[in-house]
Amino acid sequence: MHGLDPRLLATLEAVVRHGSFSAAARELGYSPPAVSQQIAELERRAGLRLLERRPVRVTPAGEVLLGAEQGVRSALAAAQAELGAMRAGTAGRIRLGAFASAATGIVPQALARLHAAYPHVQVSLSQLEPEAGYNRLKRGDMDLALSYDYDFIPVPPPRMLRRTLVARDPVVAVVPAHHRLAGREVIDLASLASETWIAAPEAALRLELLSQMANTPGFQARLQYEGDDFNTVLGFVAAGLCVAVMPRLALPRTHTQVVARPLAEPRLTRFIYAVRIDTRHTPRAVLDLEEMLAAQALAALS
Repeated sequence: MHGLDPRLLATLEAVVRHGSFSAAARELGYSPPAVSQQIAELERRAGLRLLERRPVRVTPAGEVLLGAEQGVRSALAAAQAELGAMRAGTAGRIRLGAFASAATGIVPQALARLHAAYPHVQVSLSQLEPEAGYNRLKRGDMDLALSYDYDFIPVPPPRMLRRTLVARDPVVAVVPAHHRLAGREVIDLASLASETWIAAPEAALRLELLSQMANTPGFQARLQYEGDDFNTVLGFVAAGLCVAVMPRLALPRTHTQVVARPLAEPRLTRFIYAVRIDTRHTPRAVLDLEEMLAAQALAALS
């Protein structure tokens, strides 16, 4: 293959990410015909078809080049972060990502501490789930992210990212205050198998995973919720419509209409991580914010 041009690879990545030539053109500042010409030129140089057009779908050859594009982008992002740290030692701007419950329960207090220590540092916050946060970090569009996985379904971090464990967040059963199991100190997951559940994959654990954990059939959903707002799920539970399990960090300090109880064995833990590009030099403000987020996570879960 001759002339592997990073600009053409970036165009390919944008088209695949958006699933659209026109959307990629808007992001990149090109016309749609120009994007089509760049993809055609990249395919000419590769000697292989990289995209199916209708609908837009990447081919195996395109996947190979997407991996190359990601490697180039990650290396440049790491170099940029490292050079910035070497020039200054503190960051003038931090781009932070956090999943929903961390954005509510951890980030505000940590940013208050950061502002006191670095009054001139600007912070932008994006609410992102782990995979999106990893992608933004690798593309160089983010400096620090809070991520998570579960001990039952661990997910290794992508290459070139440094992931630091900041807290262990126990998963709890949440039932209506008048529920038959509300008086127990712990709740056996299998005892909830026949209950009415809410299917909320973005705000609670997937029901098929709970069935595997409990080694018990059941866990059928009568309610469907497409969203990541834990308060919405709690509202359904409080109304007596369903039960749920969720990380403790997602629960408000006081809620008189629901009861949260630890799970009996097997217990489930969500691990919360701070993630950044793995470089030898990192801006001091980013390192301090990482420590502040960790301290606040521990405080929130104590």
